[in-house]
Amino acid sequence: MIHLDDAQVSTLLPTPTEQAALMRETLLALADGSASVTPKSQVSHEEGGFANAMPAAWPERGLLGMKWVTVTPSNREHGKEMIGGLMVLSAADGSTRATMDAAELTAQRTAAVTGASLALDDRPITFLGTGVQARSHARMIAALGRGPLTVWGRRQEALEELAAWCAAHVPDLELRITADRGRALAGAGVVISGLPVGLRGLELAPGEVPADVTLLPIDYAAVAGAAISRTGTVVADDVEQFESLRPLKHGEGYPRATCATGDLLRAGRPDGLVVAQNLGSGLADVVLADEVARAAGA
Repeated sequence: MIHLDDAQVSTLLPTPTEQAALMRETLLALADGSASVTPKSQVSHEEGGFANAMPAAWPERGLLGMKWVTVTPSNREHGKEMIGGLMVLSAADGSTRATMDAAELTAQRTAAVTGASLALDDRPITFLGTGVQARSHARMIAALGRGPLTVWGRRQEALEELAAWCAAHVPDLELRITADRGRALAGAGVVISGLPVGLRGLELAPGEVPADVTLLPIDYAAVAGAAISRTGTVVADDVEQFESLRPLKHGEGYPRATCATGDLLRAGRPDGLVVAQNLGSGLADVVLADEVARAAGA
C-alpha cells in the first residue's frame, strides 16, 4: 500500500482533457446504473461545516473506494484550505491498495465534471466566485479551448489575485474579471457558480439571466435557487443522491431532478433553462483516484 500527498496527486492526475473524458464516462455510468453508489453520509462538525463519507464501486472496471471529505469554513479565517480529506482505494481482494490526500483530487474532480457537462452548451461562460474552484475551472476551460472566461467576485483584490494566477498558469486563457454581477452575466450562455457552500442572498432571480441559460452549480442552491430552477429543467450528476440531499441542501421547495446529467449527454440538451447540479459523486473520485494510483504504480 502507498500513500500519496496532495503534491504527488497533483502531478499524477491525468491532463484536464483526459479528466473531462473520464468524467463523461462516469456521468454516463451514474445515469445507467452500471456503478454502485450510495448517497453521501454526512455529519456536521462546526457551523456551516460538515464531513461526508462517499463510497462507490464500478464492478465492470474493478473499482472500489471511498472518500472522506471535510469542509471547514472557519479555516479561511486562519489561512487554511477549506476542503480536506482522505481517499481510500481497495483492491479486488478487499485489501487497501492506496490512500491519498483528497483536497487536490476534489478540486480537480469537480472541475472535470463541469468540463464534461460543458458538452451540453457551447456558449460563452461566466464563473461566479474566486476561490479554489475558480482556479481549477479556469485550468479546465483553458484546456478545453472554451475561453474567454468571465469571472465575477465580490472583492476586487480576490479577482486580481485570480487574474495573476491565471496569467502564470493558464496564460492562453482570455480572462475577464469584474465585480459587477450584472455585467458578468450579460451575454452568458453558461453560468458556473462556485460560491461558498451555504451562502445565502445571492440567488439568481428569474429574468436576471437569459431564459435558456445553462446553470452548472457546484454550490448547491447558493446561486441556482428554487425560484429560478422552477423555470427550467433540473438534472443532477447522481439523481438518488440529489433527492437525499435536496431537502437539507436545497430546501423542500426545490424542484426534483427529472433525470441524470448523463442522460442529457446521451440524448441532448432540452430547450429552455437547464440546471445541472454537480453534487460531487464518490464514483468520480474513485475513477480519478484509480488513474492516480496507476500512474504511481499501485
